[in-house]
Amino acid sequence: MSHPADLLITVAPTGAETAKADAPALPTTPEEIAATARDCEAAGAGMIHVHVRDHDHAPTLDGGLLTEWVAAIRESSDLVVQLSTGGSVHDPLEQRLKVLDAEPDSCSLTMGTTNFGDDVFANPWPFVCELYQLSQERRVVPEFELFDLGQVHALSRLLDRYGPPYGGKVHCDLVMGVPGGMPGTADALVAAVAMLPAATTSWGATGIGRTTLPVALASLSKGGHLRVGMEDVLTISRGVAVESNAQLVERAVALGRLAQREPMTPAGARELLAVRAR
Repeated sequence: MSHPADLLITVAPTGAETAKADAPALPTTPEEIAATARDCEAAGAGMIHVHVRDHDHAPTLDGGLLTEWVAAIRESSDLVVQLSTGGSVHDPLEQRLKVLDAEPDSCSLTMGTTNFGDDVFANPWPFVCELYQLSQERRVVPEFELFDLGQVHALSRLLDRYGPPYGGKVHCDLVMGVPGGMPGTADALVAAVAMLPAATTSWGATGIGRTTLPVALASLSKGGHLRVGMEDVLTISRGVAVESNAQLVERAVALGRLAQREPMTPAGARELLAVRAR
């Protein structure tokens, strides 16, 4: 059983942006993701947000590899497995829908299009609606990724039109500090949290790059959860490279304990999110 004050720590270990050559500790094979899942669960993570890489370490939405990575994580850990439906900014929409074929516990569902540095992360409204209905049909719990206040507002529209997600819980992640999205500040977090739909049952926040710590501290102060990992930040302090994803989870656990919140177990995360029993 999870306690209301428990802290869900989601680890996002890989992402689609960073090259393996630039960050050798980035897990980009099934073996590395299995070891990462095991170590991050031991450190205090309850869920893992997964982007898959191919045999050349490049981002991929290949169905066979998605299934292989999900199996590798489940063999090495009890973490809730959340697959990214964002892929990389270059992946076609129809391929992104097929991610659910790999039968994750959860999937990310971004609530709108965002400028992402020089690129565009496309999430047109018809695609958002189609992906949401598919998640309901496949009994996969969505995590609504919110990059700005317009996307917070769009979530209310989606829930009003199509009803609650599978499992009945509404879990959101505020993705902050992306160049093109809302800034990674306490003020922006407070504004976003104030606008979350009444149906929201839990929320967390992600600070990209140097906004990692300000966002984490603001989220804890407002009762939110945390997402950390090498997808989002590659330094543990100014000029010091992250050694492993578990190191970032350990720091999140330490911050949580300062706020008198204990890390949620994977079983607690399953209860919080109402993911399907396997």
